[in-house]
Amino acid sequence: MPRFALLGLLLLALGKVALAQVPVEVFGGHERTTLDVLFFKYVKNQAKENSRFLFFNRNRASVDYRQTSTTYLPTFGFTEAISYNHPALKGLAPVVTVQVFNTGVFPKAGLQYFHRSEHVTLFTWTVVELARDPLADWFVLARWEPPLSEKLKLFSQLELVNAFPTAGGDNYSFIQRVRVGVRRNAVQVGLGCDWVSTGRSQYSTTTNAGVFLRYEFP
Repeated sequence: MPRFALLGLLLLALGKVALAQVPVEVFGGHERTTLDVLFFKYVKNQAKENSRFLFFNRNRASVDYRQTSTTYLPTFGFTEAISYNHPALKGLAPVVTVQVFNTGVFPKAGLQYFHRSEHVTLFTWTVVELARDPLADWFVLARWEPPLSEKLKLFSQLELVNAFPTAGGDNYSFIQRVRVGVRRNAVQVGLGCDWVSTGRSQYSTTTNAGVFLRYEFP
């Protein structure tokens, strides 16, 4: 499927998603500030009930404090995905994604797993780029939100974004993002840290530690 046709399909699905509780995170670190919008919700059917299609949206932008006219320029990334979740598969689902970065548009396909209970969320996929010498991605998002009191919950989140190139000589990329704080109604606040490692035989790692504020817009 052409990449722009796939992108159009995902945008059409977005139009049928109930956009309640869309979380927006602002993370102020010691090296850069990021803005992050991430949610996954079922597409509604004609009866306004959850269908078997799950839509994933990720919009992320980063601004480095060391920015000049030619270096440390702002970055952005958009990831849209849709999966077909049959009850017999017990959380496993085929998934197609489109990722848009500063460097281009990248359609991918693979397998996804999604589980949500009262206090635990686990969302992960492994997808492969639909191109020659493809890039394989393994993504994990895990949350644990147990109650701390009548009005407060713990908010803890671990995110892994791993990229494995198949072309010889290209660098691997490993990203870890940790958030730990408290949640009260639609607001989450706390401490966080992002680590980014790139390389192959030798790796270069950057760290961005700071505070985050999340708000789930109704």
